[in-house]
Amino acid sequence: MKKSVSTPRRLLRSFWLAAPLVLAGHATAHADPSAPALSRGHYLAIAADCAACHTNGHDGAKLAGGYPIASPLGVIYSTNITPSKTYGIGTYTLDQFSRAIRHGVRADGAQLYPAMPYGSYSRLTDEDVAALYDYLMHEVEPVDRPAPKTNLPFPFSIRASLWGWKLLSGVEGTPYVADPAHDAAWNRGKYLVDTLAHCGECHTPRNMLMAPSASAYLAGGDLGSWRAPNITSDATAGIGGWSAQDLQDYLRTGRSTHARAAGPMAEAVEHSFQYLTPADLAAMAAYLKTVPAIAEPGQTAANFSHGGKAAPFDYAAANARRNSSTLKGITQGNVLYENVCASCHQTDGRGSADGYYPSLVGNTTTGQRNPDDLVASILFGVDRTVDGHQILMPGFGPDSLVQPLDDQQVATLANYVLGHFGNAQAAVTAESVATIRAGGPKPAIAQLSEPRVLAVLAIAGLVILGVLALALRFVLKSRRAA
Repeated sequence: MKKSVSTPRRLLRSFWLAAPLVLAGHATAHADPSAPALSRGHYLAIAADCAACHTNGHDGAKLAGGYPIASPLGVIYSTNITPSKTYGIGTYTLDQFSRAIRHGVRADGAQLYPAMPYGSYSRLTDEDVAALYDYLMHEVEPVDRPAPKTNLPFPFSIRASLWGWKLLSGVEGTPYVADPAHDAAWNRGKYLVDTLAHCGECHTPRNMLMAPSASAYLAGGDLGSWRAPNITSDATAGIGGWSAQDLQDYLRTGRSTHARAAGPMAEAVEHSFQYLTPADLAAMAAYLKTVPAIAEPGQTAANFSHGGKAAPFDYAAANARRNSSTLKGITQGNVLYENVCASCHQTDGRGSADGYYPSLVGNTTTGQRNPDDLVASILFGVDRTVDGHQILMPGFGPDSLVQPLDDQQVATLANYVLGHFGNAQAAVTAESVATIRAGGPKPAIAQLSEPRVLAVLAIAGLVILGVLALALRFVLKSRRAA
C-alpha cells in the first residue's frame, strides 16, 4: 500500500496537489477572505469533511466523536480524533494514523467499520497523510472524553470479520498518482472527488457485499433515507446538462439553477465544499464533466427539464383549510399543497422571484425517476448554513412540530408535486414513505442479524457439521475395513 515512487514523479505529484493551496496562500477559507490562513492539513481536513462525522453537533466538541451514523447494520458512533492520549488518537504514530485512515485498522489492531471511508482515503498521498496527522496532533484541542461505543448486532459485532470483507470487496486502493494523459486541474479534481471528498461513497451504488460497485461509478446510490443522485456525465440521468459554473455554484452554495442541496449533501456543502478554493471547485467540476456517462433505463429527459404544465386547482377547497391548526384526515393533494407548501413555493410551484424559496419546476429533486429525495425533504426538511446564512425548510413528517402529516398524506402530497411540477412517472406510496421514514431500505446482508435468519443459519451450520461428521465416520470405517 506504500509503494514508493521515483523522486521526479513524487516531486511532480506534490506540485500539482499543492499548487492550488500555494496559489491561494495556503488556502484561506473561501467564505471569508479576511480569515487567517489555514495550514495545509487543516484545509485537507475540511476537504475530507472530517468535522461532519467526527463532531457531535449537540455539544460542539470539535472532532471529539460521538456523532451517530445511521447505517443499515445499526448505529455506528464516530470516534474521538482529537489528540487526547486517553480517549483520542494522541498516542498514534504517523504510521498508525496512516493505517487507520487508509486501511481501517486502529492502533490496537482492531478493524474500523467502513462508515469511515478508508476505501477512498486509501488513495491519499503520503504527503497529505502527514499533513493531516500534523494538523490533528498540533492544531486541534484535545478533548478528554470517550465517544459512545458502537454495538452492532451479531454477526456485525465481530470486527475481525471486516478483514475478510475488505479482502473480498476490494475497496482499498493505492496512493494516487497523476494521470499524464490529463492536465493538473483534471488530476486535482479527480483526487478531490475520489479521495478527499470521497464522493463515490454516497453516489456509487453498493453491491451485495455493500461495497461500491465499480461498474456503476457515480451512477447514484441509496444513502439511508436519501438518494445520492447520478453525477456521471449522462445528459439525462446525470449532470451532463449542467455547465461547469452550475456545478461550482452548487458545490459552494448548495444552490444552482437545477437543484438545491438537502440531507447529507447539505452537510457536505455546509462543512466542506463552501470553504474550498475556487480553483479546487473548478477542478472538481472539470473532472466530473468527464466521468463516463451511465444512463438510467426509461429516462428520456433531463432531471431538471420536468414540470410546469398547467393543471386545474381548486382554490375554494384549498383555502377552506388554510390556517387550520391541523390537516388530520385531509386526503386531497391540492389542499395539502396549498396549506403546507404554497406559502413558500407558490401555488404554481415556481418559488420566490429571488430564488430563496426554490422552484419545484425544473428541479432535479422533483424530476428524478427516484422520488426518495423529495419524500425525505418533506419528512425531514432542509437545513444548511452557507456564508453565515441558514437555509431552512421544516419537516412535515408524523413527528413534525409544525404541521404533522401521516405517511399517506406525505405520499399524496409528493404525488401532487410530482404530477404538477415534476416527473409524473415517479410514484410514491404510503409504504415507501414509511420505509424512508424508518431509515431507507435494508440491503440483504443487513438481514443476517435478524433472529429468524440467524436461526436458519445455525440450523444449516449444524446440518453441514452433521453431514461432515457422518462422512468422516464413513471414511474412517472404510479404512479400518480395508
